[in-house]
Amino acid sequence: MLLDPATLPQSDRYKLLIGGIVPRPIAVVSTTSPDGKHNVAPFSFFTGVSSNPLSLLFCPANNNDGSEKDTLRNCRPRTIHGSEAPGDFVVNILSHAHAKAMAATAEALPYGESEFALSGLTPAPCTRVRAPRIAEAVVSYECRTSQIITLGSSTNAPNTTHMPAGGNIVIGEILLVHVQDDAINDRYHIDPAIVDAIGRLGGLTYCTTRDRFDMPPGKKALASRE
Repeated sequence: MLLDPATLPQSDRYKLLIGGIVPRPIAVVSTTSPDGKHNVAPFSFFTGVSSNPLSLLFCPANNNDGSEKDTLRNCRPRTIHGSEAPGDFVVNILSHAHAKAMAATAEALPYGESEFALSGLTPAPCTRVRAPRIAEAVVSYECRTSQIITLGSSTNAPNTTHMPAGGNIVIGEILLVHVQDDAINDRYHIDPAIVDAIGRLGGLTYCTTRDRFDMPPGKKALASRE
């Protein structure tokens, strides 16, 4: 079957992404509004992009009316007490044990109403950024917003109505990393068994990272048992 995205509605184009690009890691992103209200939301269009400078990205889509999601609004540079401040956010990695709480943070609450209270997750103070981290997360990345790229629109201005369900790319420089003590060794290897992360598949389906195998890179892979 050969599919031309230009001939398909947005909902079907979305299915081609989430069904074929699997599994996707889940970034549970915590932010703070300019007036100090905390927000948490999950995003599965997420990955690391650079070790120098240490950076990652996640992609919040616009709401169906073209307005920005709360997370995107909070990630932007803002004016606080009359001074300009860079945008910031925290990417939290939650274990399978907290899967239900993670999914609960996807609830569409009014702007300023916190998903922390709804989900039962605990906000904890960060060191370098204004946004809180999630205390239950095995790994949390404190990030300063480096760049926001708006797709399908002629403007990157905040508080603007853009294309409904249009994509945005938020790139953040990682300023500080929190790792649960028993999840990392003295060589900075993070134990996947302790992280016990879950990934997103298509629809409402998730997967765990418990079924793993090792394999060498390059031509040595051809001779491996996997």
